[in-house]
Amino acid sequence: MKPKLLLHTCCAPCACYVVRLLQKDYEITSYFYNPNIHPEEEYHKRLAEEKKYFDKLELALVEGPYNTKRWFELTKGHEHDPERGERCWLCYSMRLEHVGRFGRENGFDFFATTLSLSPHKDANKINQIGQELAKSLGIKFLEADFKKDNGFKKSLEISHAKGFYRQNYCGCVYSQKK
Repeated sequence: MKPKLLLHTCCAPCACYVVRLLQKDYEITSYFYNPNIHPEEEYHKRLAEEKKYFDKLELALVEGPYNTKRWFELTKGHEHDPERGERCWLCYSMRLEHVGRFGRENGFDFFATTLSLSPHKDANKINQIGQELAKSLGIKFLEADFKKDNGFKKSLEISHAKGFYRQNYCGCVYSQKK
């Protein structure tokens, strides 16, 4: 029996390559938890695209709460931080902590995230946060840098072939303004 992995996902283009990579070794459930995505129409567009993809794969997808109020409170004072700066770290921490808690409470063996696929994201910081949370939460974190071995390029190829909607910003209203 494969270990159960709760995979934090942010969009179908990022999930497609990562799921292909991990599916052979893990029983994957997607967890879409992204209160950072704005505007709300963008959030629903990404979620709908991912739901279609996971339905075709016959894999489970769980939608976490869309609590934008908490995200804005957390990032207050960090509106002008650069991409890959402290605002991003706060956002990674918030999302990974929520996913890790859900994973532990629902019997998953591991939790992970697709975030390290993006060339705009700091995989070392993501993995550091994930490992720290794993220790405090009592669930294993699957450390990865999915952009390695042309992972990002492969995700582009898959998402283009499947005709996925592909956004041009991470989802954060502050990164959209840059």
